This record gives sequence, C-alpha cells and structure tokens, in this order.
Amino acid sequence: MEFRETLGRANSLVERVTGKLASIAPLATRLVIGLAFFQAGTGKFRNFENVIGFFDSLGIPFPAFNAGLVASMETVGGVMLIFGLFTRFFASGLTITMVVALLTADTSDFLASWGSASQLSPTDVTAFTFLLFLLWLVFYGAGKLSLDALLRKILRSEPTPISSLSPETL
Repeated sequence: MEFRETLGRANSLVERVTGKLASIAPLATRLVIGLAFFQAGTGKFRNFENVIGFFDSLGIPFPAFNAGLVASMETVGGVMLIFGLFTRFFASGLTITMVVALLTADTSDFLASWGSASQLSPTDVTAFTFLLFLLWLVFYGAGKLSLDALLRKILRSEPTPISSLSPETL
C-alpha cells in the first residue's frame, strides 16, 4: 500500500507542477516556429527572383503570385504567431504552405524518410516537423500567454444590460 501511495503522491506533484507551467509550451512553440517562419518569409522577399524560379521548377502554377503569397504568409504569419494573435487562423494558413512543401519540394525526402533503408526520419524533414507544431497550434491554440487570450478576456467581458441604459446614453 505504501508504494501505491508514494506513486500517487509523486504523480499528483508532477501534475500540479506541469499544470502551473503548461502555458510555457505553446509560448515556446509560437516563438520558435514564428521566428523561423518570419526569417523564411523575409528571406524569400530578399531572394524573390530565385524563389519564383524555384517555384516554377517545381511546377507550381503562377510562380510569382504564389511566391509573393507564401513569402507574405510566412512573414506576417510568423509575426502573428510570435505575438499569439489570430494564432489558429495563421497556423492554418501556414499549415497549407507546409502541406504544399511536402507535396512539391520535400516529397522525395519525406517519402524516403518512412522507409527502413533511409538515414532520414520523418522529423528530419523540416516541413513535416513544422506541420506537426502548426497542427498543435491550430487545435489547441496560442495558450494563456498570448494576445489571443487577452482578446478573449476582453471580448468575454460582461456586456451592459440594455435595461440599465438611460435614454441619454442611447
């Protein structure tokens, strides 16, 4: 009985500590992934002609338009993830860019990474790893330490009942 009780206490302690620190995980994820996307997006703008040529070589339609779209999404989306503002929206948009990357630029590495003969694992393919983190942000949100949480708190404030308004304020 003593072992079970000790195990239960240890588990309870771990759950209390991790519960108090839970807001750090989405914050760290947003900061790291957001910065990576911001750097990737600004890099695409700095080398825009090369990106257009690369997109064209992959057979992506309207390569100039799509290069601008992806660079903009990565730059703006990266900043928004860092601040945790409209996180689910921007994480969804960036998820689409990662799926396209896996279907075009990273297809051969990604498919090979699942084979036993490959020296790569699926998590060695950056687009796949980013996709996993982005999906986590889409489904679980930005966390407590974000502008999304602040906005939610502001918007959930109790509205003033109409019955308490005087005719002068209307």
